[in-house]
Amino acid sequence: MRKRLGMITPSSNSVLEPVTCTMLAGAPGVTAHFSRFRVTEIALDAAALSQFDASVMLPAADLLADAKVDAIAWNGTSASWLGIGRDRSLCEAITARTGIPATTSTLACIDAARALGAKRVGLVSPYTHDVQRRISDVWAEEGIAPHAERHLGLRDNFSFGEVAPATIAGMIRDVAAEGADAAVILCTNLAGAGLAASLEQELNIAVLDSVAVSLWRTLALAGGDIAALAEWGRIFQTSADIK
Repeated sequence: MRKRLGMITPSSNSVLEPVTCTMLAGAPGVTAHFSRFRVTEIALDAAALSQFDASVMLPAADLLADAKVDAIAWNGTSASWLGIGRDRSLCEAITARTGIPATTSTLACIDAARALGAKRVGLVSPYTHDVQRRISDVWAEEGIAPHAERHLGLRDNFSFGEVAPATIAGMIRDVAAEGADAAVILCTNLAGAGLAASLEQELNIAVLDSVAVSLWRTLALAGGDIAALAEWGRIFQTSADIK
């Protein structure tokens, strides 16, 4: 049965589209469809925060609804510093105006950590120190206080997509060495999805990449077969039936 997945995408993101499509090559009948809105930097000043106002995000969802997608994801992690309530409200608004179930990368990452029973999460991101600190506070409010963290101090969203996979792998190894039982790659513009399965085997921890986990949750919402993507990591061998 054909499944169409709608992805609301930051305009300067160069990673999530090709990675998502590569992953779906192993899932016959499932296609991803993308709608962009402008995001160029990640910071805590008013201009950067205003990029994520629902008034500019909801029209992107409307355009995806025209393609009759079966589920919609805001494929970005902004609620990790803006507050989880922002994403819950956004999902409710998307469903109210389109009739389509919705999720987000942040909600999916939290769902995944809980589904795997992670107790000591290592947070890996490209963000600046103040953004990373704010993320730690927001996640702690959800009962997932990061056990360890690594960040790159970057602000320009396009630059995140230029980070070498070896750099990302090094950060994951670092948080694992500090006792993390799951590493969350919290950014949909980091090329981490292809690292997850091999690093899980090497380090014996779960590796939750934001792009991959967003696909896991969105495909489940659409009623698709997540097991078709089992080669991409532990999360695809884990139920996404979140209550």
